[in-house]
This record gives sequence, C-alpha cells and structure tokens, in this order.
Amino acid sequence: MNATTMQILGAALFGVALIHTFSTAFFERLSRRYPKHEGLLHLLGEVEVVFGFWALVMVLCSFVLQGKKAATGYVDTRNFTEPLFVFAIMVIAGSKPILQLSTAMVNGLARLLPVPRPLAVYFLALFFLPLLGSFITEPAAMTLAALMLRDRVFAADVPEKLKYATIGVLFVNVSIGGTLTPFAAPPVLMVASTWNWDLAFMMSNFGWKASVAVLINAVGVCLLFGRHLAKAEAPGAQAPVEHRVPIGAMLVSALFLLGTVVFAHHPAVFLGLLLFFIGYSAAYPRHHDELILREALLVAFFLAGLVVLGGMQQWWLQPVLTSMSPKAVYFGSTALTALTDNAALTYLGSLVPGLSDEFKYSLVAGAVTGGGLTVIANAPNPAGFSILRGSFQGGAINAVSLLLAALLPTLVSMAAFELL
Repeated sequence: MNATTMQILGAALFGVALIHTFSTAFFERLSRRYPKHEGLLHLLGEVEVVFGFWALVMVLCSFVLQGKKAATGYVDTRNFTEPLFVFAIMVIAGSKPILQLSTAMVNGLARLLPVPRPLAVYFLALFFLPLLGSFITEPAAMTLAALMLRDRVFAADVPEKLKYATIGVLFVNVSIGGTLTPFAAPPVLMVASTWNWDLAFMMSNFGWKASVAVLINAVGVCLLFGRHLAKAEAPGAQAPVEHRVPIGAMLVSALFLLGTVVFAHHPAVFLGLLLFFIGYSAAYPRHHDELILREALLVAFFLAGLVVLGGMQQWWLQPVLTSMSPKAVYFGSTALTALTDNAALTYLGSLVPGLSDEFKYSLVAGAVTGGGLTVIANAPNPAGFSILRGSFQGGAINAVSLLLAALLPTLVSMAAFELL
C-alpha cells in the first residue's frame, strides 16, 4: 500500500470526520458557551454538515499541495449521481400527496392485523415500507417510513428508549430490505451489472433471507414496546377531510416518483422531473405542504462530502478486503460499513477480477447487514436521521446510542444471511 501524501491526508481527514460525527453534541455545547461564534459552532454540530465540511478541507489542501488542475480534476471525476438522486427522491417522496398515499396503503393493511391500530401502523412502517424499498428505492422508503413514524408515533408521548430502538431497527431493515431487487439498494446496485445479478438471483439468495430478518426485527421491537405503542396515537394523526389530497393529485405525484426511480441513473432527467414537480406543487398549493427542501439538501451535502472523502480511501480499503477469506470478509465488511458507506465497499470489490461467488455474496451481505450501525453506513440513513432527529431529546440523535440500538437487529440480520 504505497500511498501518496494526498491519499494519506485524505485517510486522516476521513478519520477526523468519523470522530467529528460522534462528537456533534460537543459542538452544540460549545455554541451555547460561546454565543459570539454560535452560528459556526452550531453548523459544525450538524451531522449532515460533517463530511461536506471535511471534504472542503481536503479539496483546499489539494489546491495547496497539488495545484488547481489536480484538485479540480479529482472533484470532476467523482460521481455525484447518488447524492443528487437522494435529494430528488426525498423531496418527492416526502410530499403531502405521496405521504397520504402511503399512509392510506398502510392504514388499509393495518385494518387486517388483529392488534390496535397504532401498533399495526408502527409494525408496517418497520416491515412493509423497508421491503417496499426494493421497488421504490431505499431512500424513498426511508423518507416515507421516517415521516410516518415522526408524525404517527414520535409525536406521541413515548419513551426515548423506544425512539432509539425504532431508529436502530428502521436503519437496519431499510438497509437489508432493499435486497429483493438488484436496483434499489446502493451496495447491490454497485455490483449487480458487473456480476450479472438479476432479479431471480437477488430473490433466491438475498431477498427471502432479508424478509425473514426484517420481520423478526419488526416483531421484536413491537413485542418489546407493545404497551407503549398500543396507545401511541399522535394528535392529528388522521388528516381532516378538508386537508386530504384528491386521488388525482396522489396519482400525479406517484408518476413523478415513478419517473424519478426509473431514471435514477440519469441526473439530467430526474432533476428535470424534480423541477417540474416543484412547479406542480406550487401550482396546487392546497394539495401540498412545504416541501422538505432543506432536509433533502443537507442529506445531499452529507453524501456528496462522503463521495469526495471516500474516493481517497481505495488505497487501503481494497487491499484490506481482498486479503480476507470469504468467511472473514462477511464480518469484515459488516464492521467496515460502520466506518464508510457500504456502497463504496461493494464498488471496490467489483473492481477486483476473479472473485469467487462465495466472496461476492459475503461482501454484499456484510455491507447491507452493517448498513444500520451508523448514520454514514448506508446512503438513505442521513435522510431518516434528518427527518427524525427533531423528535429526540435536545433535537439530536446520539451516535453511540444509535450504534447500540442497531446492534441487536444487526445480529439478527447476520444470522439470517449466514444460517438460512
């Protein structure tokens, strides 16, 4: 691993960004202690800003050490399709018509379950919507589930430990729930075409195992907090008749969502659709609440920073992965996913020729299994984080508490992919 000065600096800044991710509460305390610099310190206390900030530092260092041509050349070669797509899908999926459409679907299914409605809705948000992510993409599923949980469960008087258990299960279930198809989960998408993994392969090797794990995780947290959830109907959970969106408006918004999913690899197309959707929402304000543009932009900034910083980690990540046995790579990629985006791990694996089928399976299974351990582990996580954090004490989600909450559902997922 003969690294250049810039690569070593990139790895060091990546490590600093990781430490910063777990230290945002410290900056929030500093902002209250030093009101003169409250704005800057509060900005550094935003988890979504962390990787974008340190990516900027790295690019500035590149300007100094390598010059303008090398610095801009590196940035120009990064692929920002994923951050742009997550931005577009969050805005559309988080709109009032799509949220009411998904709520209607969940309410219809909830009536079929022999449990109190709040508990049924909670279960479906953690089971049905993560699996639906295999078809509408994981970022869309995360946005819908997070908004539903925020408005229908977290808005009620529920314990803080329930909220952490919920977000831990949500992050894990969305990460593995997108593996029924080859196009919805970012770590699968990175390798599917290279390794010829089609729908039949994903369903037979990943999909049914993921479904079992998602079910166990969702049932487990429902059993653990059932007495709180049964009475967790939030005020205003049911939209008044005068505020309900007409079916026609729901269908139009659903077509925008579908078009964005279909053209997920074509930024010029899905960003054009997003602009049309914003115009449509402005033309019919009575059918739309304020779009979640701020939250979506923060998430896109976070992911863009991860793309820039992550591009400097290939020199040490790829040798580490390829030095492992297929069995070791499963546990290794699960652990490494907590420290870097899981799509980056599988992408590096796709660059290595001659890998065995067992190695390929272990790499991807480990990447999706560890996708709920941290906010940076899976691309949709920052979306859920941004939407839900205001519901937690102090308006922040503790990174260590999230890690601990995600451990048990992660172990369930590991057992499903290894033993079934």
